[in-house]
Amino acid sequence: MAALAEAIASPPRPFRVASRRQETHDTWTLELEPVAGPPLEIAPGQFAMLYAFGVGEVPISSSGEPGGPLVHTVRAVGAVTEAICRATPGAVLGVRGPFGNTWPVEAAAGGDVVVVAGGIGLAPLRSVLLHVLGRGADFERRLLLYGSRTPADLVYAGEFDAWSDGIGIDVTVDAADESWRGKVGVVPKLIATSSFDPASTHAFVCGPEIMMRFAAESLLERGVGPDRIHVSMERDMRCGVGHCGHCQLGSTLICRDGPVYSWAEIAPLMAVRQL
Repeated sequence: MAALAEAIASPPRPFRVASRRQETHDTWTLELEPVAGPPLEIAPGQFAMLYAFGVGEVPISSSGEPGGPLVHTVRAVGAVTEAICRATPGAVLGVRGPFGNTWPVEAAAGGDVVVVAGGIGLAPLRSVLLHVLGRGADFERRLLLYGSRTPADLVYAGEFDAWSDGIGIDVTVDAADESWRGKVGVVPKLIATSSFDPASTHAFVCGPEIMMRFAAESLLERGVGPDRIHVSMERDMRCGVGHCGHCQLGSTLICRDGPVYSWAEIAPLMAVRQL
């Protein structure tokens, strides 16, 4: 709590863009380093408030390796995220945080890990994949089930070959182009034919809410318990500290109580229409 209070009260710390990589036509991955002081320690699932000076700030989940540099993958969908995505190496952004809870990766040790992601939803799960890759002996089967609208919308596609040495990867797209030779269809459909032990599986899911609902239903049908299905709810977060109420979902404030929830916790709220 003391660390959270300090993060809330402190102004943004200046971080320099160390590298910038384009993932898709509207998405970039930035590696940030502190201009001064210690690096930011951020765990898988947590987010930071990224500040484009003179424009504003937005909450962005970590996509970096635990214990490594601060990495964020950002989609340009508004004035602030567009300014962040334009930041080239040497530019300075503000960072506050970390905020939020974490993916319970340690709880999955000794069993199977299934990562299910849709579109840019793979970004908050990249840190889970890197953690699993770095500690492969702690887990049994390790799977990534990933889908996007088109082949051009796949993020981290250049990393798949390296990941495949330690993780089984199954990829699908909603609509193929003439160069695509992989699967076509929605990502929850991959769950039914995937090889994993439901009794020992922890599933980590992030993507559009409708995709997460169908993915959770497919995992439940396979026998994965709702307390072992974890989703990241990133809807409408603004302030990052539970003050504005913009991300309220029923009795929970996602930026304060989440963004990671078990399906047992979040399913009753997601079942309420227009909530």
